Amino acid sequence: MTDLSMDTEEKDRYYVIQVAPRAEANTEALIRARLDARLYSRCFHPLRHVRKKFRGQWQDIHEKLLPGYVFLTAPSAPELYEGLRQVPALTKLLGRNEGNLFVSLLPEEIQWLEKVTAGGDEVRISLVTVSEGDVVTVVDGPLKDLEGHVKKIHLHRRIAEVEVNFMGRKTVIHLGIELVGKTGENVSVVGSLL
Repeated sequence: MTDLSMDTEEKDRYYVIQVAPRAEANTEALIRARLDARLYSRCFHPLRHVRKKFRGQWQDIHEKLLPGYVFLTAPSAPELYEGLRQVPALTKLLGRNEGNLFVSLLPEEIQWLEKVTAGGDEVRISLVTVSEGDVVTVVDGPLKDLEGHVKKIHLHRRIAEVEVNFMGRKTVIHLGIELVGKTGENVSVVGSLL
């Protein structure tokens, strides 16, 4: 994982672009085709790995973690901003100021994104156990050590609702979980808070 204690001036920053619904992949292709590759390191939209039940069978699905957003990592905002103005599919370059430039994600936003994606482009499924009294414990995966951000567990849907700060506001994202152990006779699988 990336060392987050490093000064952000010494490494790439994360920038966020709001795009039209379902246009993430197309926007990424346009950026790669029209923008000088020296202006950015990565262009991606993070995915989440979840399991959903279709016709009685659980299937692995890869969905957008934050639909409508494309992320770029780059060392310099001014050059990136000028290059991105040439990409027609962009809806909005996100930031916290009203000036001509957009700003990078805050260090804590970068930290949760890099933690849940393990520095890649996809959030894998977290493994959980349930003990008597509906106590849910994350034993492995991106939710480990993020229990304070988990608002609700839906064991029957294999989803955890996680509240994070994203672009200056609280956002709820849904991450996949897999039940790997259950003890006790009367354990509810409807869900509980961690």
